[in-house]
Amino acid sequence: MSSNPNHAPQFPPVGLARRIGAMVYDALLLFSVLFFATVPLLAFTHGEALSSQHPLYSLYLLAVSFAYFGWAWTRGGQTLGMKTWRIEVVDAAGGRISWRQAALRFVAALLAWAPLGLGFVASLWHPQRLAWHDRWSRTRLVRAVAQ
Repeated sequence: MSSNPNHAPQFPPVGLARRIGAMVYDALLLFSVLFFATVPLLAFTHGEALSSQHPLYSLYLLAVSFAYFGWAWTRGGQTLGMKTWRIEVVDAAGGRISWRQAALRFVAALLAWAPLGLGFVASLWHPQRLAWHDRWSRTRLVRAVAQ
């Protein structure tokens, strides 16, 4: 549990527009991370392009993506995109999330995108603006106070 006042329950929930802004920013950053994560693999293919259809390569990219989000969420509660949009992910008590919660959040967020993003859009009707992956991982997004 955190004693940081940034996590106080009185902070307003994060709306869908702010979430999408952070997602777009993080998507651009993640693209760069995945690009550089692919470079060492080219040694095994003699410089030939890797097929995104290859199951091991897809699994590798998924693991790198989880490492990007999981590390940021568990260490400081924010990815770079979330920092830019002043969003922080916290557990139900307002503290840092665990690696287990990060894994649940990551997988559930993928599932939330599957039905045309309905898992995110559902936050519009939830009183605390929680998306599917927020509820399933028992986490929530709060507005972070500028430092």
